[in-house]
Amino acid sequence: MALIGEAPGFLEVYSDGSVRRLIPEVVVSTDNQSSKNYKFKDVVIDPKKPVTGRLFLPNVTGNHVAKLPILVYFHGGGFCIGSTTWMGYHHFLGGLAVASKCVILSIDYRLAPENRLPAAYEDCYSSLEWLAHQASCFEPWLQNADLSRVFLSGDSAGGNIVHHVAVKTMKTNISNMTLKGLMLIHPYFGSEKRTEKEKAEGVEGFVEMNDMFWRLSIPKGSNRDYFGCNYENNTQEMSTEEWSKFPNVVVFVAGLDFLKERGELYVNFLQQKRVKVVKLIEAVDESHVFHVFRPESESTRLLQMQMTQFMNTFN
Repeated sequence: MALIGEAPGFLEVYSDGSVRRLIPEVVVSTDNQSSKNYKFKDVVIDPKKPVTGRLFLPNVTGNHVAKLPILVYFHGGGFCIGSTTWMGYHHFLGGLAVASKCVILSIDYRLAPENRLPAAYEDCYSSLEWLAHQASCFEPWLQNADLSRVFLSGDSAGGNIVHHVAVKTMKTNISNMTLKGLMLIHPYFGSEKRTEKEKAEGVEGFVEMNDMFWRLSIPKGSNRDYFGCNYENNTQEMSTEEWSKFPNVVVFVAGLDFLKERGELYVNFLQQKRVKVVKLIEAVDESHVFHVFRPESESTRLLQMQMTQFMNTFN
């Protein structure tokens, strides 16, 4: 039994198909847990797959509580690792709920290689259907959630998911729900054609790790021009009119991130499609998903503020 894929400290994949995940520190939820400024709890979205989520609700005072916007978040991890329960994600999203005064639903979708793409896209799209249903009928924490102000966000592979879920939503239209904006953080895209940064000297380790995650997550027999990796090959291509109605977009990149160039190329792609609002914001001296590794840092606070400003602009 040979080791055929490894993300040291997180993932080991073996030739017999077995997978070993090393779980970092997590925040476990019991029903209706709270911190000083927000409360959180876990919800079951689809018990059969299974798909779960974590709801974050900021503490709002006053007798007449206004409807709150909703942010649906998809974690990163090359489609193979990660969870909303990881401590870094938990603290980042709890802080974001407070800063932005929004309800956050963070999704734990099925992971590859056991569940290869498009499983993650299907799970995250179905989470929007669940949200629309629960907000109108059952979930008390969503009683003050405004389905006309829904934002999607995610980092790395989660940023990739944001794009593909948004495209599907434009095609299918979930009733009573309006996507107001997309916030992609250090998005994970690729292609068979290498970028200049990917061909540079000294980056072989980064390229090898990225290629491994793609190899483990895309359908067997596919290459990096699979539509989930290379968005330009999406068979659900939208018309000019549909692109003109695409949600407002902000893409966050990090100056020290190997994937920075991919984020910039995505921005160029959307601009060529004439998406009405496309913004690019760079954290110059930061690295990939710094907000997960340092959720209490000044750079993370700035990111939360920038996300809040974007949401407020298009509220």
